[in-house]
Amino acid sequence: MFQIASEETYQDGQIIFKEGTFGNWVYVIEEGTVEISKDVEGNKVIIEVLGPEEIFGEMAFLIDIPRTATARSIGATTLGIVDRQYLDEEFNKLSANFQSILKTLVLRLKKATEAILQAKIGKASQ
Repeated sequence: MFQIASEETYQDGQIIFKEGTFGNWVYVIEEGTVEISKDVEGNKVIIEVLGPEEIFGEMAFLIDIPRTATARSIGATTLGIVDRQYLDEEFNKLSANFQSILKTLVLRLKKATEAILQAKIGKASQ
């Protein structure tokens, strides 16, 4: 599937990365579970819980922005870090137009997720 450059192991509850930090590594879950959450007006909102063979961290890689969410291990978790050179080579094989489409999709997904979470928090506070 992906070329793994290295592996990292995390214990239960350990933060893999925090929302707002920089880093453009893409991770593949080899074993365990990862919770993806976002801070919305001081409230932790769980966006998704991921399991083996799922990837995360792709948004920061694709559009070179700070992390849009926090990733935390649930239980003992082993992650593969996808080789950055491999990702760059694969991405650069795409036409400039297709790269632009992917980046636009990621930005729209980011905005849609933020809008949904804001609405969710708004309903909860009513």
